[in-house]
Amino acid sequence: MSIVDTPERRQLRELTRAFVTREVLPHLDDWERAGEVPRSLHATAAKLGLLGIGFPESVGGSGGDLLDSILVTEELIRSGGSSGLVAALFTHGIALPHMVAAAGARTGGSLGGRLGVAAIPGDDDLIERYVRPTLAGTMIGALAITEPDGGSDVAGIRTTARRDGDHYVVNGSKTYITSGYRADFVTTAVCTDFPGSGELTLLVVDKGLPGFTVGRRLEKLGWHCSDTAELSFVDVRVPVANRIGAENTGFLAIMQHFATERLSLATQAYAIAQRCVELTMRWCRDRETFGRPLASRQLVRHRLAEMHTRAEAARSYVHEVAARVAAGEPVVTEVAMAKNVAVAACDHVVDQALQLHGGFGYLRDAEVERHYRDARILGIGGGTTEIMNEIIAKGMGL
Repeated sequence: MSIVDTPERRQLRELTRAFVTREVLPHLDDWERAGEVPRSLHATAAKLGLLGIGFPESVGGSGGDLLDSILVTEELIRSGGSSGLVAALFTHGIALPHMVAAAGARTGGSLGGRLGVAAIPGDDDLIERYVRPTLAGTMIGALAITEPDGGSDVAGIRTTARRDGDHYVVNGSKTYITSGYRADFVTTAVCTDFPGSGELTLLVVDKGLPGFTVGRRLEKLGWHCSDTAELSFVDVRVPVANRIGAENTGFLAIMQHFATERLSLATQAYAIAQRCVELTMRWCRDRETFGRPLASRQLVRHRLAEMHTRAEAARSYVHEVAARVAAGEPVVTEVAMAKNVAVAACDHVVDQALQLHGGFGYLRDAEVERHYRDARILGIGGGTTEIMNEIIAKGMGL
């Protein structure tokens, strides 16, 4: 039996499928063209308990673990949604965990202990001000790490925060920030020493603070319904009460959380592959050329068989690694391998799916066209394929 195939998780899958059918599919194309999803969708998902999956009930979540979160992500895509929808609706999955972990460390919670976050009394206040409202669907959060000239070099962050009494004065810029245009607050990585020193701290920066500017909405190849923005900080005064954990503990918190972010991207990859296999099988059974269905041709059947094999193999491996992460195992190398395996499977499948759809696959009316575009970011976000290979090589002792 699959690790996600339990009676409770089957019910969660059905709930997610019903949500997509009723609340997403009638509107997704409009959201793609508008460049964002409505705030009301967050509230609807929260009422159903989907927004809080993977977060403890003690902070306003719905309970469950990493495997439950993976199941929801998988089903959102396999039911006809998109990975862009996942990015837009579940950005709190990367904006909130550091706060929850810090509060958990203060009370001896498992999440805080696993992430090694040093807590301070103010962390509980962050739960009330940001975590609970976000999981209730009334606020939207984002995570700001990447900088214009930084790429994957987290230790080289140059956005600075200088302590001035009860505030930090923040200066710098961020880019490629998912949900940055709509976000009410941004969990921001700043350097509390000289730029590039690696002494990082996480601050929660509220939209509307003087000097905090949300720049232009970035236009992208894919993830069209997920808004992306540039952020600028010029002498922004952020209360010390908005600091997550102790000063200079941000780098460790960011690194530890990358595991769940990368597994989420791996899940999106294999789920896109599975959905494209399903769509292409249906197309090849119905589409006739030269008087015969495409599926009657051996070449087509073999392509479909290979696509299905790669998608299912990736799913199995991601699930195996996710179970180990959920159990608290330090499997950094395996997480990198899971992401690369799933992305490679996805890249192959979406290419073959569009090819087998022919000219129709190239049109915006074809669902595979959207998956083809959306898939390209998965080998870049959360650490590029090349960065994953470096991690894997290090794990091999090279």
